[in-house]
Amino acid sequence: MDVKLKMARRLKIASLALGTALTLSARAEPPVAEPTFPVGVDIAGMDGSVAPGMNFFAYANGTWLRTNEIPSDRKSYGYWDVVQELVERRVADLIQHATEGEPTGDSGRKIGDYFASFMQEDRIEALGLRPLRPILKRIDEISNRRSLAAFLGGTLRADVDVLNDTEVYTDNLFGLWIAQDLDHPDRYVPFLLQGGLGMPDRNYYLDASPGMRDIRAKYATHVAEMLNLIGFSDTLARATRIVELESRIATLHWSREATEDVRKGNNHWLRRDFETRAPGLDWKVFFAAAEFPKNQRDFVVWQPSAVAGISSLVASQPLATWKDYLALHAVEHRASFLPKAVVDAHFAFHGTILDGTPELRVRWKRGIDVTNQALGDAVGKLYAERYFSPAAKVRIEEMVDRLRVAFGRRIDLLEWMAPETKTSAKAKLKTLKVGVGYPDQWRDYTGLDVVMGDAFGNAERAAKFEYHFHLAKLGRPVDRGEWVMNPQTVNAVNLPAMNALNFPAAMLQPPYFNLDSDPEQNYGSIGAAIGHEISHSFDDQGATFDATGRLRNWWTKADLAHFRDASARLVRQFDAYHPFPDLAVNGQQTLSENIADLGGLLAAHDAYRLEVRGRPDTMTDGFTGEQRFLLSYAQSWREKHREAALRRAVLTNGHAPDEYRASTVRNIDGWYAAFDVQAGQPLYLAPADRVRIW
Repeated sequence: MDVKLKMARRLKIASLALGTALTLSARAEPPVAEPTFPVGVDIAGMDGSVAPGMNFFAYANGTWLRTNEIPSDRKSYGYWDVVQELVERRVADLIQHATEGEPTGDSGRKIGDYFASFMQEDRIEALGLRPLRPILKRIDEISNRRSLAAFLGGTLRADVDVLNDTEVYTDNLFGLWIAQDLDHPDRYVPFLLQGGLGMPDRNYYLDASPGMRDIRAKYATHVAEMLNLIGFSDTLARATRIVELESRIATLHWSREATEDVRKGNNHWLRRDFETRAPGLDWKVFFAAAEFPKNQRDFVVWQPSAVAGISSLVASQPLATWKDYLALHAVEHRASFLPKAVVDAHFAFHGTILDGTPELRVRWKRGIDVTNQALGDAVGKLYAERYFSPAAKVRIEEMVDRLRVAFGRRIDLLEWMAPETKTSAKAKLKTLKVGVGYPDQWRDYTGLDVVMGDAFGNAERAAKFEYHFHLAKLGRPVDRGEWVMNPQTVNAVNLPAMNALNFPAAMLQPPYFNLDSDPEQNYGSIGAAIGHEISHSFDDQGATFDATGRLRNWWTKADLAHFRDASARLVRQFDAYHPFPDLAVNGQQTLSENIADLGGLLAAHDAYRLEVRGRPDTMTDGFTGEQRFLLSYAQSWREKHREAALRRAVLTNGHAPDEYRASTVRNIDGWYAAFDVQAGQPLYLAPADRVRIW
């Protein structure tokens, strides 16, 4: 993020049922109900017994936190969930129309058939593991290292975006994404990165704490269970060998902090270099099976030591272990499209043990997820046409323009920045391409074959279709207008190499944005989110790209030293936060997001002041406009987590927990006066200790 703004779900949705004819002719869902949010600050959700300087997050959200429980099918609970539930329900309604054959075009029919096929649970149960058997047969037929390389290359997929994914994770042995060359941003290049773990991060294999040891033991049991479900014998011994192999892979993986260092990751290799730099894997066979064009010479290897180490394991580890490993990952990766016993076993570990979620989401919601994954842009077109008004688009674009002006003024007023550095920063701001609501061009799904009743095959073909879509970029001009998020996604993203932002339509609605709200609420919530994404162009990673998207140092030596010093102070500030006695926030891991939060809040505040300039500050519900702006910001982070999910997020996520993101206000001078925050209170920072970057 991505800005992951998450808050409280209040909708209760019944299951969406399908008839035997694979249609939704009988509406199982009530009409889409719009949740209601306060127009202004949510006074009822606050806790006035907590002093703002003691815990501003609790002051703004304490009553809500006490009176709301996390639903059984969720790992966290917040306003984001309310919006996500609404969006899911809207999409279900759109899909129902598509399934009933209403005039939504060829893509609409494919949407309906894809979803309906997934919902035909009886057929999936009757088929059992038959759809998976051809893949398991190909694995069983691997007889040497050459055929192993061919299988690995043939299963490479564009399933990871290292610049945007919150966990930078793929369960395939290597991950791929195709994006602008960071040295030559006018062309696309393939990026190859580490993968191959069944658990979310290297820490799950290497951390010696009792909690992690317990998870590893449960993972081994889970692996044995999955192997048993696909008919393997001697599953405990095989599971032990698989976990040992994954543990070896984990020792080679780069940390999250190292992975996020763009300069460390920008390693250009020629195709012929792989044989000497990463021996072990037959790269010629791998690349041929992966269908890379023969004239594709250039690659970027993001974690070269990890890629080289994993390649050596391909040669050194027993072929039988690799085959068991691939069989496990084949069933894990496709569990959603297999019988209930597989789905339940997969969720018992990945949902309940890793995230603490007690209950699997109902099937129709999972159907929305997989349909969005396969035909997201087609669904998004329907969503934007029905649910994103022209007036909302105009208003958000006005706010973006004002935020751009505010950020530019902040650059102008920086006393520590040299004129030449300011000129480069202003050039980035001027050329920043901001997409609001939906992309300028929609994806064409003509080549995707969706077969009614073939849920497993549809998923396989959709993954291959997506892979070929990305491969086809190679050799083409870079499209700066391309979106990486669907309009129905509740999120937002900055693309530093493109110098572009995406603000999907689903994010641009209450409680984050409301056409009827006062400026203080809109700027404190969605305005800070927009400012956050703009600020990503100037965070510790974004600031390494120039206005064209090229990875280049455009800073003077003194300016860069000042920037790094201020960033280091922000790292220390977040290192001091302890969501658990035995686990602290990693300030370096979360630095990019923390810089963006700080810069975004400041820019949103300035933009708010620009909009209300000359108007008297009126009291509403007992609060000034300044107070309502800051409270709206804190309430936009309203969320609670299950312990396992929060621990996972602290270990793997580039974002700090929401409570500490709301505490960004402690670096804002105006917050102290607005809420009478005094020295000695936990959140108080002396003026010299308040971090100021942009």
